[in-house]
Amino acid sequence: MDEAPARAEICRVGRSLFERGYVHATAGNISVRLADGYLITPTDACLGTLAPERLARLDAQGQQTAGDRASKTIALHRQIYDATAAAGQPARCVIHTHSTQLVACSLAADGAAGGQLADDAELLLPITPYFVMKVGRVPHIAYHRPGDPAAAEAVARTIARHAAQGRRLRAVMLARLGPNVWHDTPAEAMAVLEELEETAHLHRLNPHVAPLSEARIDELRQVFGASW
Repeated sequence: MDEAPARAEICRVGRSLFERGYVHATAGNISVRLADGYLITPTDACLGTLAPERLARLDAQGQQTAGDRASKTIALHRQIYDATAAAGQPARCVIHTHSTQLVACSLAADGAAGGQLADDAELLLPITPYFVMKVGRVPHIAYHRPGDPAAAEAVARTIARHAAQGRRLRAVMLARLGPNVWHDTPAEAMAVLEELEETAHLHRLNPHVAPLSEARIDELRQVFGASW
């Protein structure tokens, strides 16, 4: 995506997420990887009132060259871009939110694990076909404070581990904080987030529902190329 349309699309998606309650206050951020660098929403910016010309512009090394001060989460976003590219599945947009239903699921799961999530923990079971098809597995990353480099490293390791097992990730969940989702464009990344948040809502409404059987998941793999 070229820079001018990327700036406009980041602002459009940010406004849509804010107006529909996927983000609140100044929580959340959106970035796009350009051919020669990155765009990312500024630190403490409200996603509902972004201005294209004020988005932070960074070069390929992550050094800011223009715009308002970049969100500190650019370090995590860059790890996602690098890890997905190394896996042959390069992301072009990353969205991070503190979406309510997802954070609620994370609070419950992390609390039940005593704050000691396993490395291979999954946030949600495969309860609907569209979750399996459009999102896939969502690793639940153990708690780190916001901005901790260890969180970015854990996410990169997780992407690499799943790629080695033939799975393409579209999302991870940072425990007690929120999801990071990625895709080729802001609109496609937003669609992943929407499906993920809806699945979390369904899970909270039906906490004891059985997951899809392995046979049904395999059918989704064969027919739709699901990467569960």
